[in-house]
Amino acid sequence: MSNDKQEIPNRSFVHVKNTTNEKIENKSGQQIAHHLADLADRVPNVNDATALIVGKYAIVGIDINDNMDTSRVGTIKYSVAEALQKDPYGANSIIIADPDLYARLKNIVRQVDDGRPVQAFMNEIAAIVGRVMPEIPSDLLQTKNPSPTNTNDSELNKQEEKQLNQRQDKQSNHYLNK
Repeated sequence: MSNDKQEIPNRSFVHVKNTTNEKIENKSGQQIAHHLADLADRVPNVNDATALIVGKYAIVGIDINDNMDTSRVGTIKYSVAEALQKDPYGANSIIIADPDLYARLKNIVRQVDDGRPVQAFMNEIAAIVGRVMPEIPSDLLQTKNPSPTNTNDSELNKQEEKQLNQRQDKQSNHYLNK
């Protein structure tokens, strides 16, 4: 006699709690900016931090000692970026450690906190980000497909060459655009 249902002895169920953040608060851009600045300020060797939210991006300025060498500044910026990346609001952050840019950003944040809209500062924000992340000429971004080589084609018999050509045709960009 066969049973469709088989009993498994000593089987118990374990309830596992979901480890994702169940409550994600909707915060204003200013609240998120202050939160990110606080996270950056906690990183060792950061004297002060400020942050500004622009769309889905954050610009975080950090104040560090002026007499630090470039490699140490890079290490601190990396530590700040690591701290922010682990936060759900800080994943798309640009970190600035330049004293001049930090002062400009802090001035913008102070005025936004006083009620001025971020849009009033877009040209200055673009200039700040442009100094940190200069624009790459578009002709450098466009890559050209290399021309195919025929040096090893004589090693193949006609059947193998036909199979290779079919496989290459399937993988080519021309095939995708048909």
